[in-house]
Amino acid sequence: MSRRSLLRAFGATATGTALAGCGVPAAYVEPGDRAGRDASVRDRALHFANWPLYIDTDDENASKRPTLDTFGERTGISVTYTEEINDNDEFFGKISPALMNHQETGRDLIVVSDWMAARFVRLGWVQEMDRAKQPNVAKYLDPQLRSPAFDPGRAHSVPWQSGITGIAYNRKRLGREIRHLSDLWADDLRGRVTLLSGLDEAFALLMQGNGVDITRWRGEDFDLICEQVGKLVRKKHIRRFTGNDYIKDLSTGDVLACQAYSGDVIQLQADNPEIEFVVPEEGAELWAESLMIPNLARHKRNAERLVDYYYEPEVAAELAAWVNYVCPVPAAREVLASSKDEETAALAEDPLIFPDDAMRKRLAIARDITSEERVEFAKRWNAVVGL
Repeated sequence: MSRRSLLRAFGATATGTALAGCGVPAAYVEPGDRAGRDASVRDRALHFANWPLYIDTDDENASKRPTLDTFGERTGISVTYTEEINDNDEFFGKISPALMNHQETGRDLIVVSDWMAARFVRLGWVQEMDRAKQPNVAKYLDPQLRSPAFDPGRAHSVPWQSGITGIAYNRKRLGREIRHLSDLWADDLRGRVTLLSGLDEAFALLMQGNGVDITRWRGEDFDLICEQVGKLVRKKHIRRFTGNDYIKDLSTGDVLACQAYSGDVIQLQADNPEIEFVVPEEGAELWAESLMIPNLARHKRNAERLVDYYYEPEVAAELAAWVNYVCPVPAAREVLASSKDEETAALAEDPLIFPDDAMRKRLAIARDITSEERVEFAKRWNAVVGL
């Protein structure tokens, strides 16, 4: 079961609420005020907050996490691992009071989606990592993920896992191929299509369907997709807007095609090989959920060591084999390919874990929604979606 599978059960969706919209005043922290006294040398400990089911576990004992356990054995660093992040905005609300008041969060390492990571970077709530002490990150990080607009050079963030927002569909039931986003609007899919409800999750792919370069999209591009989607809603072409629960609709046949995440589709295909994932000809969004070190973290050096550990190709391969998202360490592919286990070796050829060159040419990382844009954009999108 994947982390997104658990979210489906919880019914959790990201709301994309703006900082100001939460009633939380912005409180920028200057670079010189972000570091705390690092206790890493004398205190061999680390508090790592992550999403549920987003790390490898032992087949016979779910409380054991092989890669994390190996790190502890190798370094002598004891990791307190908590699965407390169920929603980006919910977690933001949990730790923002401490960060804006220049207090410790009690966490040394967190994982959030890049659109939320952009907010942390803008507010100055996370520390730069010392890349000189992270040789594996410097050497093995996927070049396509190295320098997002919100964090040039990945100074403050390192991808934990990556993924693609594209189209999933049941080719057998639909009876035809989908290659373009516009194929979703054909008459034979009226009432059998879903889109993602979250603004940050949905907008980039829809813009790409209009031929927009999402690395530098403009306000008028957003206006156009709102108009287009609004018309489709009024025509009842779109069945509904979903969180991760689109998978149930696709599995039951209530929906024949939908906006979807690549990692979910790998899980679906295990039960139904008729489900296909498409990176449209116009392109699809490449995203990541990234590791970050909050301000005043007590164990910054230990956190940096853990991040670098997960960029060893052998460790990255072990994690990728379990979570089935796009691996941010391309060198892990060779490790998986050399596995004597047939199923594990097959993962090396899965383009949803290791995108091939043809697919990569159609992938792009969207520039994030700025704080100035967010309140109005969220208001308009939520009106279209019906939130």
